[in-house]
Amino acid sequence: MFKTVLIPVVDDMVTPKVMKQISALIKAGGANAVLAYISDPRAPFIYTRKASDYKISDANHKKACAQHAKELLEKAANLMGVDIKVKTHHEYSPVVFEGILEAAKKFNVDAIMMASHKRIGLKGAFMGSDTHNVVVHTKLPVIVV
Repeated sequence: MFKTVLIPVVDDMVTPKVMKQISALIKAGGANAVLAYISDPRAPFIYTRKASDYKISDANHKKACAQHAKELLEKAANLMGVDIKVKTHHEYSPVVFEGILEAAKKFNVDAIMMASHKRIGLKGAFMGSDTHNVVVHTKLPVIVV
C-alpha cells in the first residue's frame, strides 16, 4: 500500500509493546519506515531561584538534543526488528508538527503514522495536538494509532 512511512517518535512511545504494534502495521503493508525525532533548536531557560541564575547555551542544547535523539532513535529502530528497513532522522524545529512535515518532505514519504496522546480539556486547549496539526496541514494520508 505505502512504500515509505514516516513515524515521529517521542520518549513515551518507544516501548516494546508500542514499537511491536507499529512494526506489525508497517510489515503488513510491506513498507519501509523512517523514524523521526523532532527537537526545538532553541535552548530553554532553566529556572532555579530566579530566571537569570542559569541558562544552557544553544550549542550545548543542540548537542544534548542530538545525543538524546540518537539514543532514542536507535532504541526505536532496534525494537522495530530486523524484518523492516528503517532509516532514522533528527529534525530541529521550534514547532513540532512543522518539523514532522519537513521530515516527510525530505524523505518523500507516502504516509505519516502518529500516536495520539488524547489531550482533552484545558490541557488540550493550551497544548494543542501535533497529530491534529499534521492531519490538517498535510495532503499525505495520516495513520493515527
